[in-house]
Amino acid sequence: MKLSEFVKAEYGKSISECTNEELYYALLTLTKKMASGKQHGNSKKKLYYISAEFLIGKLLSNNLINLGIYDEVKEELAQNGKDICEIEEFENEPSLGNGGLGRLAACFIDSIATLGLNGDGVGLNYHFGLFRQIFENNMQTTVPDPWLTEKSWLTKMDVTYDIKFKGMTVKSRMYDIDVIGYNNTSNKLHLFDVESVDESIVEDGINFNKEDIKKNLTLFLYPDDSDEAGRILRIYQQYFMVSSAAQLILDECVAKGCNLHDLSDYVVIQINDTHPTMVIPELIRLLVERGLEMDEAIEAVTKSCAYTNHTILAEALEKWPIYYLKKAVPQLMPIIEVLDDKVRRKYHNQAVYIIDGEERVHMAHIDIHYSSSVNGVASLHTEILKNNELHHFYEIYPEKFNNKTNGITFRRWLLHCNPQLTELITSLIGDGFKKDATQLEKLLDYKNDEKVLKQILEIKSAKKMELKKALMEKQNVTINENSIFDIQIKRLHEYKRQQLNALYVIHKYLEIKAGKKPSTPITVIFGAKAAPAYIIAQDIIHLILCLQQLINNDPEVSPYLNVVMVENYNVTWAEKLIPACDISEQISLASKEASGTGNMKFMLNGALTLGTEDGANVEIHELVGDDNIYIFGDSSDTVVERYAQGSYHAAKYYNENAAIKEAVDFITGEELKAIGDKDRLERLFNELVSKDWFMTFPDFDEYVKTREQAYADYENREEWVQKMLVNIAKAGYFSSDRTIEEYNRDIWKLED
Repeated sequence: MKLSEFVKAEYGKSISECTNEELYYALLTLTKKMASGKQHGNSKKKLYYISAEFLIGKLLSNNLINLGIYDEVKEELAQNGKDICEIEEFENEPSLGNGGLGRLAACFIDSIATLGLNGDGVGLNYHFGLFRQIFENNMQTTVPDPWLTEKSWLTKMDVTYDIKFKGMTVKSRMYDIDVIGYNNTSNKLHLFDVESVDESIVEDGINFNKEDIKKNLTLFLYPDDSDEAGRILRIYQQYFMVSSAAQLILDECVAKGCNLHDLSDYVVIQINDTHPTMVIPELIRLLVERGLEMDEAIEAVTKSCAYTNHTILAEALEKWPIYYLKKAVPQLMPIIEVLDDKVRRKYHNQAVYIIDGEERVHMAHIDIHYSSSVNGVASLHTEILKNNELHHFYEIYPEKFNNKTNGITFRRWLLHCNPQLTELITSLIGDGFKKDATQLEKLLDYKNDEKVLKQILEIKSAKKMELKKALMEKQNVTINENSIFDIQIKRLHEYKRQQLNALYVIHKYLEIKAGKKPSTPITVIFGAKAAPAYIIAQDIIHLILCLQQLINNDPEVSPYLNVVMVENYNVTWAEKLIPACDISEQISLASKEASGTGNMKFMLNGALTLGTEDGANVEIHELVGDDNIYIFGDSSDTVVERYAQGSYHAAKYYNENAAIKEAVDFITGEELKAIGDKDRLERLFNELVSKDWFMTFPDFDEYVKTREQAYADYENREEWVQKMLVNIAKAGYFSSDRTIEEYNRDIWKLED
């Protein structure tokens, strides 16, 4: 049905007579109807991809693209004087994730549907997400980020489950979002909510009573865990998610003829990081409750589950005190104790026990012992897991360990966010790349085609103008579209080293003040949220915002250098920032970033990576070659060795390197103290000089040198655009369709 026919039936008027809001809701309803008519994957075995986050972004245009009607709808609207971009403004971005973990999950369920696989996502229906970030007095403040409206992509289902906690029972309700594959099947994202949730209990900012579980359970993603109540609330949330999921899984597989003894013939569960780990003991508990012997239940669940590890950071591998579990979900502890006892009887190494000497349950250890597969998400990350972080487990289960390098969906990160580049690529090599991204390699035939190279530069300029307009509209910030756009957008964490970028900005500012001015102006753009309990991360945001105020208001420096931090960085901002970027900052400390996916999105849109040999940067480097990437910094081996020996002392670098000392001293200098918070700036200064846990200083000199080389190379526009083209052409490997094909081939085996 054409949109004009639909709005005539829905509203009794033409497209031109409708408001943009009416058209948005018409398109939402029409899209949902079309999705319901598409086939769902129907193999005997079904995948359940369980994740605490699904950062799906706005869905309207993405769904129209995947249904194959985007251009038709856009044209029909334009003929009636309507702009699809303006209509999209009425859509709230779902507050269902935070960073790379959630965005990856969103890409994966898109690819699962695109490939026609029988698999659904399972998560929680957060009402306020992480939080909405607002800048006040050069600091991050937080407020709820509501997104739910009466009409939305959610469909309320008749599926409910009783979830039992210690001393109380709550009822979960399932809501579905259609996951529309590109010209293929439509799967589901199942989001569970608690029927007794009460948004009104949120008071000042994002504060609420953390102990009123019936009312707070699905309000926020990752509730503040700076106190015990917040940490226990996370256990309540996680159990609520996995108990709902486990009951759904058993109901669906029994309905298909499963007798539970053959569970692994019907079910495969991908555990995305450690947040859903409790699905393992919960499924075992439910199977025993339904008549299976304990040993058989354990074997059935082990064969059905697979675990993705997303980090080597110790603090991100969840360890819950037994006391917490007994307070929230005591019914799981007897199962966990059995699982731990089995490990202890077989292996005499405390490093692999599930329950440690401090009475804590190691969630990742449950995942590794009682899953059939353990995968890392980039080649370097997986090797570090095998050889260092999880070496004891690798010695026990070498056959379980495998690598699945992350990927992104090109439908959103090229077709949707950069239609101009998509159109150019299609005109050159056809549209086969939209389903087989490796066909982008055909672009290499145009590496010396002056006309094509000129068009690529023109598209980049147009995307820069779009970003300039968005920043003016949203934040009243003016940037120079003819400057180099140097961008770092990702979760604020010390290992991602936004502080290294900020130290460079200070270094550059001081150089310009001394008369050394860059040939082309530079705009340094940040986007990041810091967890409310992560004080140093918030201090880094404060430093960046102070630098933004200082530099942008300095008439001597601002013509040559600007700093901008986008407020409330999310998918919608990313869709503006990534196509406009010239230099992609991927500067995590080597060995700490599992993969990264922003690096892939930037590469696909013609930005050049400035980064360490970390995560998927390693594979990008291998694909594009030395001439088309800017690599700096110590190797992961050097970093791992430094940690092992405890040989790094930040103060030594600070005292012996004049450039580092000058930049770090500036943090507590008069200029910044005049506009910033003295306590925050001094705390960050002390953290760097006395600790610098993620080794900013050893990489500083080479980072400055390599960044300056990138800026110098930018001056040769012909060679630079050739580097851009190589990056676009080589990005095909990083399609999430490829990643999901590998998951299915090696782990899920859904065709069986």
